Amino acid sequence: MSFELTVLAWTLVLALVQVLLPALLRNGETGIGYNAGPRDAPAPPPRKLTGRLMRAQSNLFETLPVFAAAILIAHVVGREGAQTHMGALLYFVARVVYLPLYAAGVPFLRSLVWMVSLVGIILVLVPII
Repeated sequence: MSFELTVLAWTLVLALVQVLLPALLRNGETGIGYNAGPRDAPAPPPRKLTGRLMRAQSNLFETLPVFAAAILIAHVVGREGAQTHMGALLYFVARVVYLPLYAAGVPFLRSLVWMVSLVGIILVLVPII
């Protein structure tokens, strides 16, 4: 398996972690009964950390489809190389760093790290366009 596909696989592991973290916290906030039920009544608002983790998850899911598609296209058309390697690595590392920054409520640096993840996607896209 290529380096880029390996990074994509690890990014999917990160996505699962980002699904589980807020879900576990939210379960503690609302109780198993609420989560197992139909959720017809509105839930109480999430606590600060839970809300941040939910927003970080949403943010990842906004860019993950583009990243995954770019990696898969680069692989299928045989355009993997140093640039896609660096782009995949930048995206993954930035997304790993982004999560604790968002959870801790760190402004500005978090946004800079998000921009780095976008640069990673662009680096993967350029060779396939």
